[in-house]
Amino acid sequence: MTSTTAPEAPAAGGQQEARSEVELLIGGMTCASCAARVEKKLNRMEGVTATVNYATEKARITYPPGVEVADLITTVVKTGYTAEEPAPPRRDEEETASGTDPETAALRTRLIVSVLLALPVVLLAMVPPLQFDHWQWLSLTLAAPVVVWGAAPFHRAAWTNLRHGAATMDTLVSVGTLAAFGWSLWALFLGDAGEPGMRHPFELTVSRTDGASTIYLEVAAGVTAFLLLGRYLEARSKRQAGAALRALMELGAKDVTVLRDGREVRVPAERLSVGDRFVVRPGEKIATDGTVVEGASAVDASMLTGESVPVDVTVGDTVTGATVNAGGRLVVEATRIGADTQLARMAKLVEDAQTGKAQVQRLADRIAGVFVPVVLLIAAGTFGLWLGNTGDTVAAFTAAVAVLIIACPCALGLATPTALMVGTGRGAQLGILIKGPEVLESTRRVDTVVLDKTGTITTGRMSLRAVHAAEGTAERELLRLAGALEHASEHPVARAVAAGAEERVGTLPRPEHFENVPGRGVRGRVEGREVAVGRLSEVFGELPPELARAKEDAERAGHTAVVAGWDGAARGVLAVADTVKETSAEAVRELRALGLTPVLLTGDNRAVAEAVARIVGIDEDRVIAEVLPEDKADVVRRLQEEGRSVAMVGDGVNDAAALAVADLGLALGTGTDAAIEAGDLTLVRGDLRVAADAIRLSRRTLSTIKGNLVWAFGYNVAALPLAAAGLLNPMIAGAAMAFSSVFVVTNSLRLRSFH
Repeated sequence: MTSTTAPEAPAAGGQQEARSEVELLIGGMTCASCAARVEKKLNRMEGVTATVNYATEKARITYPPGVEVADLITTVVKTGYTAEEPAPPRRDEEETASGTDPETAALRTRLIVSVLLALPVVLLAMVPPLQFDHWQWLSLTLAAPVVVWGAAPFHRAAWTNLRHGAATMDTLVSVGTLAAFGWSLWALFLGDAGEPGMRHPFELTVSRTDGASTIYLEVAAGVTAFLLLGRYLEARSKRQAGAALRALMELGAKDVTVLRDGREVRVPAERLSVGDRFVVRPGEKIATDGTVVEGASAVDASMLTGESVPVDVTVGDTVTGATVNAGGRLVVEATRIGADTQLARMAKLVEDAQTGKAQVQRLADRIAGVFVPVVLLIAAGTFGLWLGNTGDTVAAFTAAVAVLIIACPCALGLATPTALMVGTGRGAQLGILIKGPEVLESTRRVDTVVLDKTGTITTGRMSLRAVHAAEGTAERELLRLAGALEHASEHPVARAVAAGAEERVGTLPRPEHFENVPGRGVRGRVEGREVAVGRLSEVFGELPPELARAKEDAERAGHTAVVAGWDGAARGVLAVADTVKETSAEAVRELRALGLTPVLLTGDNRAVAEAVARIVGIDEDRVIAEVLPEDKADVVRRLQEEGRSVAMVGDGVNDAAALAVADLGLALGTGTDAAIEAGDLTLVRGDLRVAADAIRLSRRTLSTIKGNLVWAFGYNVAALPLAAAGLLNPMIAGAAMAFSSVFVVTNSLRLRSFH
């Protein structure tokens, strides 16, 4: 990932210090305490802020001028791990058809060999009738390769950490298995365990026996096999957890047909430039974001947004890269390429969320960082207490090894990142982009949702609904003159009047003079007449009763009513209305079902706002109307001061400040870049129902994280005393430890079925 530079807050003296950001791939991490060590070392560098994620094996680092990426890599290497900048996203050529990467394949080979060798050793130890003369020497022959070669990753990592004065989960595993194997070698070669006819009882708990005749080969081999199984399942599950992001990255078209000098030329999609025109035939993917310049079709955006119904597009409409042309031939002009496309920005948002850490994860990381040294002390204390109280070296040793093996904090390190990876990945598939893990905490707390009206509850496209001409005025003439003047304005109401007039009377004349009166309307000269349209009471004075009644009726119906007239007299009332989206009422019901109180916020007049509120099911006392764009953030603050935790849903530039101020900002992806940048959650579709889905998914992800952490903490808290009390055989402890990690990852994978 290429370093990016962003301005920091002003430093002393008013100058800004530019800080850079880089993402590094970290190799060699085997547990959460490894990630905690790397993060701690990086954060000790002056001016450096780092977040290291064990599940994604990535470090996101911001650093000041004077620090180089090479310095960061050197620090990681000195800590005992590898670091490199990731290559550009591409499909791994070494991946097999089954989707297994080479590292996972090598781990699987190590696991299979270890299991085949360890299984007879475990059976011989656990089932005394299977024990024959010299069975212990066969066990040694089979167990040795497992402990030496099968457990090599654990020993290697433990040695690396030891050289750097640290202890991790691998230290516990390596010390435990080597101690069990070493004791067995002593008993076989220097004790009585190697004698012909030796028999070995098996018990789940610690028992007093003669140390010279006791071997632990089944513990050394069995624990190694169980832990390799846990690590392999963990690696596969982590890969599945990240599958949604990889699928998102691979959605884009590989090749594109570009128009060059009137000819169609097939080129790789990455060679497209802004302004290039390219052809999209039926069934082909649209190569990049652009504007349709020729043709009409239906576009299937389901892969990107989760929306199953194709959207009709024609000349002038925008289309998004990676969507599929489901109908006719299109010619599209590229407007965004590479990292600027919606697909690339979606992938970036998902990746950022997966790399970040929620507050609960930071707590887990702090615990994991000190957990291993504490466990080593507990194991030493267990050995000392058992030896002092019973004088039985074998029982003391067995209890200490059980403590070492069962205490590995893998589940603790995987609890949050795996759930976060699956949750954010599933969200991306459904058109929900979670900006960061801290957002999840906010979704749990919010109790009020503020909905912007235009573009959120409504389509944002005004249309002319009714025309009321005064007595003696022809409706056609009213539309011609009012429409001609409004045609020169960019205001949505003006555009709706102009479009409606053009549709009903045909070509409109051009104004000879035009003046915009901000917030009031427009006036000018059309065909020699002084025409005015809007709320210009100073021009028209008091309206005739019939027009006043028509204006009042239109506003009561939720329409925006504008007065049109010329030569100082009002000649008619034009009613314009925004259309409520078909799904908005259902969305409001779903938000209520989540325990949220919906509030309608709009700059429109109260009558219009209340009419829309009635349609979608929002209480009239929850309507806040006639709010200036710059005051929307103040409304959110006022609600927060009342003790409410506020979510804000919006799509426009004028919503950006309110989205940023809200406890949870949900930006519709159909809106402006400013709104999307300010939001915590981005909803790729313009469907308000997705807001309810986004909150449900976020809450489900958070509850999964908490469930994982409860299991991981509870497991270690309950298991350590049992092991120290001698109630667990070390091999059973190893199996339980491996299961705890698999349980956490499997529990997280349930989020893939979220609908």
